[in-house]
Amino acid sequence: MSNPGILYPKLTVIGCGLIGGSVIRAARQHGVVGEVTVADASEAHRARVVELGIAEHVTGDIAEAVKDADLVVIATPVLSIPEIAAQVIPAMKPGATLTDVGSTKANVAEAFRAQDGGKIFAIPGHPIAGTEQSGPDSGFPELFEGRWTILTPLDSDDEHYAAAVARLSAFWRAFGAQVELMDEKHHDLVLAVVSHLPHLIAYTIVGSAADLENVTENEVIKYSASGFRDFTRIAASDPTMWRDIFLANKDAVLEMLGRFTEDLQAMSRAIRWGDADTLHAHFTRTRAIRRGIVAAGQESALPNFGRDRGKS
Repeated sequence: MSNPGILYPKLTVIGCGLIGGSVIRAARQHGVVGEVTVADASEAHRARVVELGIAEHVTGDIAEAVKDADLVVIATPVLSIPEIAAQVIPAMKPGATLTDVGSTKANVAEAFRAQDGGKIFAIPGHPIAGTEQSGPDSGFPELFEGRWTILTPLDSDDEHYAAAVARLSAFWRAFGAQVELMDEKHHDLVLAVVSHLPHLIAYTIVGSAADLENVTENEVIKYSASGFRDFTRIAASDPTMWRDIFLANKDAVLEMLGRFTEDLQAMSRAIRWGDADTLHAHFTRTRAIRRGIVAAGQESALPNFGRDRGKS
């Protein structure tokens, strides 16, 4: 990865959880920002950020936090972003850049358009990276390495806006991320397939298992195999964040859920009627997708997904 030097002398991150905290740590490690300000509604989070020493300034006043910032990153649940945008955009200095890290983009783009009077550069964004952890302690600078960050720039033929997009792209690439530009509605459809629907399935499966726990006398947890354990990891993700994602991207999620339901019914029929050829063909095709993800460097082929590395 390249080191472009300081891209933004003053960075403000609103919401210091996993992603916000990782942005700060990565930006510091790679030397692309100068001063850092954190704004967080949680007093406990603010106190912990001070203890960690990852920011020069920590406040609960959003408008105060952004007034001198060159880059503002909103790292809060997606349904909160319109309200936050309404507070920060009027307080930002002309020529500053505003972005976010939310998993839905159409609602963010709409909120940015509604507030942006042309004095700042508003660029919705989404780093496709994360763990099930949350809070100020959960961030780490390597989170974005080798992962994709999608930016969904607003419609503009202004050369200064294009330069701001290029600058923000360089910011993410400095962390080792790959950057793609995309239409916000297409982003939401793609993420409904690769992220939102899998999370919904995981939440449902783990919830069903919990309902059966008493029936099976604790054997669901006692004998859980790797497949179920992976579902529980996904289902342990931040509930507020995922509540907001499903509500913000409901149309695309419902469309994909309908398609999944049809496919599930087809698999049910194949099992019911002993259609071995259909089952084998389907499993072969999905196995090839897994191998393609590994080949693309988006997952490890090591045993247990590489999670045992570093263990004695």
